[in-house]
Parts: sequence; C-alpha cells; structure tokens
Amino acid sequence: MKRFVWMGIGVAIGVIAFRKISEAQSNLGPEGLNRAVGRLADGVYDFADAVRAGMHERETDLRAALGVDSPAVPSRDPARR
Repeated sequence: MKRFVWMGIGVAIGVIAFRKISEAQSNLGPEGLNRAVGRLADGVYDFADAVRAGMHERETDLRAALGVDSPAVPSRDPARR
C-alpha cells in the first residue's frame, strides 16, 4: 500500500514538472517573446488611453471651475498678412 502512495506522488510530481518545463519552453521561443511584447505594448497603450482620459476629464473640470467654455485660440486675420 505504501508503494502505491509513493508511486502516485511520483507520477503527480512528474506531470507537474512536465507541464512547467513545456510552459517554460513555449515562453522562451519566438512565439513567447512575441506574446510578451504584445502584452507589454497593449499595457502601454491602455495606460496612455487612461492618462488621456484623465487629462481630458481634469481639463473639463478646470474649465468649468474657471468659467471658460472653449480654449483660447488666437485668431489670425488673413487681411493683416
């Protein structure tokens, strides 16, 4: 009975080790590198979108607090050129 328990533990450890090794091999190859770079690029893009949204929200809040409706854009008179 004791041998079956140890044999079962050995098989379980072997299966876990095989899965970890095959996962590590897939992460080290070109496909794994492409996936990692893609995830990093997606994260940077999402962060930039969040920053832009926050900037727009804060600018809207500041404009409302200051009573400014539209950004001040200097007008150029074409006749003055």
